[in-house]
Amino acid sequence: MAKPKYLECNLCSHQQPFEPFVPAICKNCSSQWLEARYEYNAFKRDILRGLPNRPANLWRYQDVLPLENPAILDLYPAGGTPIWLSQRFAHNLGHDRVYIKDERYGPTSSFKDRQAAVAVAAMVENNIREAVIASTGNAAVAYAAACARAGIKLWVFMTSLVPQEKLREAALFGAEVIRVSGNYDQTKQIASQFAQRKNIHLDRGASSIPARESMKTIAYEMVEQLGWRAPDWYIQAVSGGMGPLGVYQGFKELFEMGLIDRVPKLAIIQAEGCAPMVNAFKAGKDVADPIIPNTSIIILSTGDPGKSYTYLWNLTQKYGGIMESVTDPEAFAAMRALAKSEGMAVEPATAVAFAGFEKLSREGKIGKDELVVINCTGHTFPVEKHVLGDQWAVDVHLSKDQSPAPREGLQAALENLDEKTTAVLLVDDNPDDALLIRRLLESRKNYRVFHAKDGWEGLAMARQKLPDLIVSDLTMPGIDGFGLVEELKLDPRTQHIPVVVVSAKDITEEERNRLNGQIEAVYQKGSLPTRKFVDQVINVIEEKNEQE
Repeated sequence: MAKPKYLECNLCSHQQPFEPFVPAICKNCSSQWLEARYEYNAFKRDILRGLPNRPANLWRYQDVLPLENPAILDLYPAGGTPIWLSQRFAHNLGHDRVYIKDERYGPTSSFKDRQAAVAVAAMVENNIREAVIASTGNAAVAYAAACARAGIKLWVFMTSLVPQEKLREAALFGAEVIRVSGNYDQTKQIASQFAQRKNIHLDRGASSIPARESMKTIAYEMVEQLGWRAPDWYIQAVSGGMGPLGVYQGFKELFEMGLIDRVPKLAIIQAEGCAPMVNAFKAGKDVADPIIPNTSIIILSTGDPGKSYTYLWNLTQKYGGIMESVTDPEAFAAMRALAKSEGMAVEPATAVAFAGFEKLSREGKIGKDELVVINCTGHTFPVEKHVLGDQWAVDVHLSKDQSPAPREGLQAALENLDEKTTAVLLVDDNPDDALLIRRLLESRKNYRVFHAKDGWEGLAMARQKLPDLIVSDLTMPGIDGFGLVEELKLDPRTQHIPVVVVSAKDITEEERNRLNGQIEAVYQKGSLPTRKFVDQVINVIEEKNEQE
């Protein structure tokens, strides 16, 4: 069993029970930084024995991850990424002991795969079947992949400034993508309010214990890969800062177990156009003032880091460290240099970290003889438009620029989003009938309409999309409408979705009895004009929404 023994406040040392998805707030002093505590003695004994029979991924360290019983879960693989000694990039700067922790080797090629693996495993353990996340890119893609494997419906909110390839990649894994025309902080706000309105689980990032704890596996891995040595410096580019916060929890645990002789110094690197942490650090402040992002590296565009900065600032004061920024052109130059010297294609956020290392090296702030690890946070691939078609995202407009949206604007956007995200699944082997119903639905409101060509495809799409209503033909090849309805009602994920059945033939009394209590309504093709039939379908949707 790996469930934490308790949570301990970082400020007042108060201890309280662990609750996986309740915001971690100290009940004694109201601090928002609580740390999970485990049974470390048994884990240390296993480490000293070489962690026998453990997988070569983050679940190698499951004894210090917040799950009740990981062994019974179908765990999503992440972590276990390689560490490379820089052969030319760092050598050209006079360094011979610079290592690259290469997180491109995760399932979706970024370090956020770790966060998604642990957070989604915790969702599965707690029977959460639908979730919302706001992201600047990597986390959305990682969660979309992990949720696809777990059968969890995911709503992804991303600013429209994120590269389209990132948005398409999340959609490829089946996530419902909401594209917000505002900055990341606005996107987080509307995602939170959407989750609250719909009563859906919201992933809270740095304030979520499962998400934050996942990142400490980076520290465990790099220390083990370096022969149970701690580096002198750990360097990472940050947006909100959750990554290094989690990593340093791992360093602290290793130090407290006596497995390393020091906690490394921390170098936080930000894009100059969005560097609230760096601004505060250089001003000697322990609280960062929010800014409006002005960088083309959108994945690092968190303008308000909140409490995360204060916790990172505390780490630099306790263990040593620095915060520095680099320009976008400096980051892109580092990206090209890294490709040419190490043969590594990295994302712009990773390039920010390497540009920061270059800057700190030239200024003499990192010594030539010091052992350094730089987090290569990710590398992604594009998803071509023709793979997904046109209906892969919903647009929500908050403001034309990056300025904060007024409250009434957010309210209007949420109301518009409620309408736009109403999804209808049509299951019909007659494409002409399905197309007519689809066009009539879309002409009435901004419904998202999906079409399955047979019962088996309809069942798969229903489980993935979890639509608000299913309209199904009765006579289809493969599994017919009767079988589809029965399968839907047997599955806890889909049993509450209302179903409207349409038949081209007369339905016998026996068939009506078979459907009785399983569906909202049954209609015979030709008994109603198609427009009136669509009106009745819309009434079913509206009645469902009123009940919620």
